[in-house]
Amino acid sequence: MGSSVLSKPMATIGIPKEIKADELRVALTPDGVKELVTQGLEVRVQSGAGEGAGISDDYFAQAGAQIVSKEEAWCTHLVVKVKEPQKEEFCFLREDMVLFTYLHLAAYPKVGEALLKSKATGIGYETVQMQTGFLPLLAPMSEIAGRLAAQTGANLLERPKGGRGVLIGGCTGVSPAKVAVLGAGTVGWNAARVAAAMDAEVILLDRSPERLRKLETNRNGRLVSLVSSRGLLERIVPTVDLLIGAVLTPGGRAPTLITEKMVQQMKSNSVIVDVAIDQGGCVSTSKETTHTQPTVNIHGVQHYAVGNMPGAVPFTSTEALTSVTLPYILGIAGRGLEKAITERPELLSGLNTVNGSICHPGVAKALGVAPRHPMACLR
Repeated sequence: MGSSVLSKPMATIGIPKEIKADELRVALTPDGVKELVTQGLEVRVQSGAGEGAGISDDYFAQAGAQIVSKEEAWCTHLVVKVKEPQKEEFCFLREDMVLFTYLHLAAYPKVGEALLKSKATGIGYETVQMQTGFLPLLAPMSEIAGRLAAQTGANLLERPKGGRGVLIGGCTGVSPAKVAVLGAGTVGWNAARVAAAMDAEVILLDRSPERLRKLETNRNGRLVSLVSSRGLLERIVPTVDLLIGAVLTPGGRAPTLITEKMVQQMKSNSVIVDVAIDQGGCVSTSKETTHTQPTVNIHGVQHYAVGNMPGAVPFTSTEALTSVTLPYILGIAGRGLEKAITERPELLSGLNTVNGSICHPGVAKALGVAPRHPMACLR
């Protein structure tokens, strides 16, 4: 795809229905659609796209969207989704389109291969990064996933759910559950904060003393922060009731912090919630699961590794996602990708694939290919 295509406004925006297992979110709310239509853009929403989030076709139509077939939603200049394209959607990828969604190509290399083969431009929400390191389009879903991790872990500790039969906050005269959270980013901090609010004994681990020090002023409840190390993990993991994996490598694969041996040493019927599974997982025994079948028992430990955790609360997640993606959609569609990047430089790091090349170094490293500089890809 030449730069002439990327430099032009993209008059049509497609919102396909998500088909990933148990994915109930939709990429835009009706209010988001109305904002785009007001700016003179044409929005095509696949019929039924919002059903899972409780948003009917009528609401989208009233906002000005055209309700169309799957094929018509994909046959647009800019396709906006929630999750990476599934195998049966690869046929819709093409050179003259921009795909804007969570890609997580390090965890889903087949998607990367399909994007490269089609020469489609793929922008990953999760790699749009400010100079400060902040990930504006990942943050709201990370916040939701972190809060869900604590909530879900507490539920799975109940005996009927296969857990140890431990109440996360304990009660008068009885010790609370012990929770370890790996990573003090948005996911980890929200998970630790919610677990602490439920009166659990929480250990928050991160390799950055500066990050932990920054969070220290907001610490409450039975929450302790520690600088992580291999030896420390080996001592702590066998003692916990709930382990939450919340580490992040922008664009790349999550580091494996918990070995199979560590898992084998955990308490019988304890729980692991591996939020990092959409980047390959940070627990060696984790395998991606779904909301329909969320857990698998390995070495006597409940593993929860759903790759689209915020999909459990699709209405909240859709509202939160639209609130941060809409300005970028307006920029890309209304002024063209090149101008949008000039106005919002953080979009440059969001470029994962352009014209058959990988242009994000973290993604390229994870996929074992040589990257091209994103500006070179745009020329």
